[in-house]
Amino acid sequence: MADSVQQSNQEQISPWALFTRLDFFLLWSSGVAMNISMLLRTLISSQWLYDTTGSAAQLGLLGVVQLLQLPMALYGGSLADRLDRKKLMVMTQLVGSLLLVILTILALGNNLNPWHIFAVTGVSGMVNMLGSSARPAMLPRVVPRSLLTYAITTLNVSSQLATVAGPIVFWQVFDRLGVAASFGVSAGISLLSTVLPMLIRTSGKPEVTAHQSTWTSLKEGTLFVMRHPLLPGLYFLDMGVTVVSFYRQLFPVFARQLYGLGAEGTGLLNTANATGGIIGTFAVFFAGRFAKKGVLVLAGTLVYAVFLIAFGVNRSFPLGLFIVSILGMTDSLSMTMRLTIVQLTTPDQLLGRASAIRTFAAMGSNNLGQVEVGMLSAIIGAGQTMVLGGVLSVLFVIIVWRFLPGIRRYRYDDN
Repeated sequence: MADSVQQSNQEQISPWALFTRLDFFLLWSSGVAMNISMLLRTLISSQWLYDTTGSAAQLGLLGVVQLLQLPMALYGGSLADRLDRKKLMVMTQLVGSLLLVILTILALGNNLNPWHIFAVTGVSGMVNMLGSSARPAMLPRVVPRSLLTYAITTLNVSSQLATVAGPIVFWQVFDRLGVAASFGVSAGISLLSTVLPMLIRTSGKPEVTAHQSTWTSLKEGTLFVMRHPLLPGLYFLDMGVTVVSFYRQLFPVFARQLYGLGAEGTGLLNTANATGGIIGTFAVFFAGRFAKKGVLVLAGTLVYAVFLIAFGVNRSFPLGLFIVSILGMTDSLSMTMRLTIVQLTTPDQLLGRASAIRTFAAMGSNNLGQVEVGMLSAIIGAGQTMVLGGVLSVLFVIIVWRFLPGIRRYRYDDN
């Protein structure tokens, strides 16, 4: 009996217990493959578009296309609470795979045009948003609550590892074999991410069959988030800072304008950013010792803002890689905490919609930020744009600290 209790307590504190669960391993593996494929598509599309057009504004306009995703994110959350979550993942990822195959064929025939990139980015983004809430909503089905924080942290670490490997693969394949081979590799990895969810044994069907209309379902989820004591303030902070500082999809611009580099600079900046993200996500394992989680989020955001300013004024590429890693670290730390709070404080029948609203807020601010940073970089330069974004981000932290005290007062002890 004592051995049984000891084993139970060990499972509660050991993150390695996750990988003894086949369903979690399959969900995790599929997510890693999907993240690598999506990152490759983004990097290849951005680099080819910038190399072809030479326009930072064109990269910014990709954010306008991606804004079409946002209504699909909310609808996808409703679908994740009403349909089989496994089937939803498979169908949406299959469409994304087929679109990558089309880009590969176009590039092989030298028929690839900028409008193809915009079209596939828009359609692929909308379809991906339909299935984006199914994966986090499936997570509590494949791990017990005692391992949920570890599961979220592991998924985020893996996502960051994918963003380390992805740019390296992009750099080598794009420089050596060209755009067609790069899209082909991305398509193959995407097909793998489509197959793996089919093997999950746990049911993906909704626990409660909903008979609500789509509008009523979305309204219920929105009211839950709005009445939540913490989520609105966290989303507001994230959106405000991201809109004025989003930089990741514009690394081709920063590599060229700040350091005079091409695909090599783009790949290394992405890798440095992801490496910092891994460190920030691992820090969550130790954050349980610090009860003032809200203060930690605000402090991390403030450090992020200061290093944005440093990124804008720096012209040394090695130092730039270090600065970008700090940006990734602080951003990942706060993101992991937000995801954990959503999972722990939302019932299963609302988890798809709550995750969708988080995705809606995050993607909306990312896309608006891409447009704003891209356009402003074309007008005043990439460095000045980052300095301005850093200053405005500091102001956002001050506003939230002063006028949304719920965040700085928030306490959560993992122990």
